[in-house]
Amino acid sequence: MSIRTLDGRTFAEMILAGAQNLSQNASAVDALNVFPVPDGDTGTNMNLSMTSGAREVEHLETSDIGKVGSALSKGLLMGARGNSGVILSQLFRGFSKSIETKKEINAKEFAAALQAGVDMAYKAVMKPVEGTILTVAKDAAKQAVALAEKETDIIALMTSVTKEAEASLNRTPELLPVLKEVGVVDSGGKGLLCVYEGFLASLKGETVPEKTVLPSLDDMVSAEHHKSAQSMMNTDDIEFGFCTEVMVRLDQNKREFDEGTFRNDLSQFGDSLLVIADESLAKVHIHAEEPGNVLNYAQNYGELIKIKIENMREQHTSIISQDSEHAHSEKAAKQPYGIVTVAMGEGISDLFKSIGASVVIEGGQTMNPSTEDIVDAVRSVNADTVFILPNNSNIIMAANQAASVIGDKVFVIPAKTVPQGMSALLAFNPDQEPEANEANMLSAIQQVKSGQVTYSVRDTHIDGQDIKKGDFMGILNGTIIGSAEDQLGAAKMLLSEMIGEEDEIVTILYGEDASQEEAEELEAFLNDKYEEIEVEIHNGKQPLYSYIISAE
Repeated sequence: MSIRTLDGRTFAEMILAGAQNLSQNASAVDALNVFPVPDGDTGTNMNLSMTSGAREVEHLETSDIGKVGSALSKGLLMGARGNSGVILSQLFRGFSKSIETKKEINAKEFAAALQAGVDMAYKAVMKPVEGTILTVAKDAAKQAVALAEKETDIIALMTSVTKEAEASLNRTPELLPVLKEVGVVDSGGKGLLCVYEGFLASLKGETVPEKTVLPSLDDMVSAEHHKSAQSMMNTDDIEFGFCTEVMVRLDQNKREFDEGTFRNDLSQFGDSLLVIADESLAKVHIHAEEPGNVLNYAQNYGELIKIKIENMREQHTSIISQDSEHAHSEKAAKQPYGIVTVAMGEGISDLFKSIGASVVIEGGQTMNPSTEDIVDAVRSVNADTVFILPNNSNIIMAANQAASVIGDKVFVIPAKTVPQGMSALLAFNPDQEPEANEANMLSAIQQVKSGQVTYSVRDTHIDGQDIKKGDFMGILNGTIIGSAEDQLGAAKMLLSEMIGEEDEIVTILYGEDASQEEAEELEAFLNDKYEEIEVEIHNGKQPLYSYIISAE
């Protein structure tokens, strides 16, 4: 059996199989995360990202591979979560751009598309690191381009691509010392290999492990979606009561489609409008009081598909917990500034709100918000200028991608920890110009030390430390500095390492697994050892991390 050309239907089947195989292996990919902390989420992020892309093509009725690629790219773009998910979205964005004008492609064009994806992904990453998903993608694409000079069978080509991806994955510990130290291969590279294995199985007519259905978008975001500071409102205050989503299959024989005109015309029907479009499809999200008007207008441009209308008044209570945009439907005067931040734990969320955050996205660690989550949050703020505080290194790329999607005046302050985010927010001054605020907030995140205490999920040797499963680790600015058998001992060890002569304030956020009494014991420890230090204690209620500590 051989395949000389690849059309849209065959490629769509490959995408679904790739997503399915990744989904079945997501836990195994999570387990490869280098740090032995209980927040390994590469597999989860890649799975949710790929699933978002797959759902865009699942019911697409076209044999045009360019249109299938565009739908995949759009779904991945908005669903991308975490660094691995964003890189995956960029790999297939470049791939899709390469084939966007084609109805079908041959082996050489398939190889060129893989290489185009690699080129775009490398451009998207500020400081590319070898020994990661980027390397696996690059080596596999290089193999494809070389082989396609003589090989015309796409199955043979994909077989070689998959073998090289696996070989490259096995080489990642030689390129990234931390992988070798821990004894694992790169988790993102493993996730990409799962996608390629699904592609190959589909081409060969084989089945991947069964998964009944792809999770719905509601399933995907149920644990990760954000809650806004403005979401606590009365049901009677909802002005536009129906969350309306529809996709339009554009028809050239109907009204000529112009995205700007389309968006402006729809805006008269409600608020919270989001339009994403390409040559064949337009996806609309809007809060409207009369959703029929939205559908009637959209129908002027083509056939309506995937219509979803929710009565937000009826479902107000549940929607508050799932989607802050659905709850934030009250029209308000546009503000000069807005702050969108990410936090895990009710106490930390409340603390961010108390010091000026406009919207707090519930997430972080194992609950990375998607690009679309962040876009929705920024739009819900209704401000001329918005600052985004990711507060997690694994969310920064998604935040940057959201800022590029919005295209307005959005600043991403690359806070990697909750203490950095709080320090940046405290440095914000609404009386200053945006650029001055950006400079001050960037400076602030450099001035604070960030500490965390959590438990180890496996025996390991990392950062020069021998750590046993179940031990509590002290992590300072991303580096494990030691461990102890109990969380209080680990916290005392961490504080002793963190605090220097120049520090004046220590803030302790204790989590679900700690107590007020234990936190006060830490305060007494600090008062005995550092007489000049001012100590603040807050109940962060965060999962996974017994303590999050800042010193400045």
